[in-house]
Amino acid sequence: MRSRHLRFAAACIVLTACTGKENAPSSGSAGGTLIVAEIGDASQLLPPLVGDATGHAVQDMVFDHLAEIGPEMNTNGDKGFQPRLAKSWTWSADSLSIAFSLDPRAKWHDGKPVTAQDMKYSLLLFTDPKVGSPNAPLFSNIDSIQVRDSLTPVAWFKKRTPSQFYALVYNLIPVPQHVYGSIPLDLLHTSEQARTIVGSGQFKFVKWEPNVRIEMVADTANYRGRPKLDRIIMSIVTDGNVGRTQVLTGQADFLMGYPLDQMKTLDSSTVARPLVLPNLGYTWAAFNPHAPKSKTAPHPIFSDLRVRRALSMGVDRRAMLANVFGSFGRIAHGPFPMTQSAADSTIKLPPYDTTAAKALLDSAGWRVGTRGMREKNGRPLKFGILTSTTSLTRKQYAILLQEQFRRLGVQTDVENLDGQAFEQRARSADFDMALWSWTTDASVDGFVQSWGTSGIGEQGQNIQRYSNPKVDALLDSAAASFDPDKATAIARRAFQTIADDIPAIWLYDVVFVDAVNRRINVGLTRPDGWSVDMGSWSVDPAKRIDRDRIGLGTR
Repeated sequence: MRSRHLRFAAACIVLTACTGKENAPSSGSAGGTLIVAEIGDASQLLPPLVGDATGHAVQDMVFDHLAEIGPEMNTNGDKGFQPRLAKSWTWSADSLSIAFSLDPRAKWHDGKPVTAQDMKYSLLLFTDPKVGSPNAPLFSNIDSIQVRDSLTPVAWFKKRTPSQFYALVYNLIPVPQHVYGSIPLDLLHTSEQARTIVGSGQFKFVKWEPNVRIEMVADTANYRGRPKLDRIIMSIVTDGNVGRTQVLTGQADFLMGYPLDQMKTLDSSTVARPLVLPNLGYTWAAFNPHAPKSKTAPHPIFSDLRVRRALSMGVDRRAMLANVFGSFGRIAHGPFPMTQSAADSTIKLPPYDTTAAKALLDSAGWRVGTRGMREKNGRPLKFGILTSTTSLTRKQYAILLQEQFRRLGVQTDVENLDGQAFEQRARSADFDMALWSWTTDASVDGFVQSWGTSGIGEQGQNIQRYSNPKVDALLDSAAASFDPDKATAIARRAFQTIADDIPAIWLYDVVFVDAVNRRINVGLTRPDGWSVDMGSWSVDPAKRIDRDRIGLGTR
């Protein structure tokens, strides 16, 4: 979700001049409501359980970190990190522990003080297997958090690493023990109490109406000062076209990922304007190496490397890119987005070659039958493509892939599911092929989540259950190097090894052209998400709307 060097000048394409004015802090006075058209509901809101984009956006607004990463997204040491719940910190001489001094003004939204015990409890929630946090692999180097006194938590690390500070303060989202501590860890996922979140950020959670809206209001007594907005409503919509209609008519103020096939309507709108924000997302078609739902049985089709290579070679990725994105597309170069600091455009991928692809399928025993489709021992070469209705681009790609596979003699069934159903099926490995988008991490060790063996599991991000000991070792070595150039070189070796195994077909780097109402003053933004500093966004005082909109009252 982040990039160490912020190499995003190229992302400001066509629609928005890269002047920096859109992202400058607003000087508007406090007040007003911002409505976000959010594609797809959250599955969870309590930070240790969050694994989807909507949940992460709410988390950004309601909760604070111990320290906040700086605009350069540095993950090496603590350079650039800004105080949040911790007003300062002190390293031990051997760098194996850090003592944090909590800000005594910091309060949970129920008025209780933030304490060191809360930090210790929060680490437990992120790491205990009974909770099953999707972010648990990110804490593998953190030994414990001890309580020196009520305002001094001390974090202990297993070894000194370049990103140990980042791994703790960026990934640990503190939650109040007095609110959730009585819930058994193995019941946290289903607890009704866990659906009512209590944080320490500049916005307070109000209510969550599933598949309808999530509401937050300004914490006017926040220790960091009140935000410029009075209220934020996340209005849940089914897809980008519904969101497009809402933002063009003024029913919503912001939509992330405006449908690219409808860009002319945004260009000509007097209500909304385009906004290009940097991000670290990329999308791929994941091959399930095991039979759906099975952890051990090989997949009857995809367990054969020759078949995976043939299917990859039979896909014209650049033609699909132009078809869906036009001039805005960015081709994927491997298991990373090109906006990540370790990215490498020279990674060797299978070339587009349908003749060679058909020959490979022949050699694997999948030969063209009497009906023009391939089969082997009487079994047709047929599989399902799983995608989500919340992504127009992935839906389009599924159809294009289906057609390109058909030309190879391969039969496919496209299954479009709503966001939550798709997430559940993908994480439980109940699919043949799944179109998966992931926003990666600023540090190299973040790739462990999606490509490391430790990321495998129903709550993990390694949905295709890819596992290669060599890749695990390389990613560990890259994460352990204090030399950024060496770390990058090792990571690229890991990327090439993954690419050689062909666990997926790399499709595109995510490009978000967002839409924002012209009355909104966009505040600070970062590549890890539009929602990370909503306290700096504001509504132009001269353009506030005083009327009832979808039951939301004064805006």
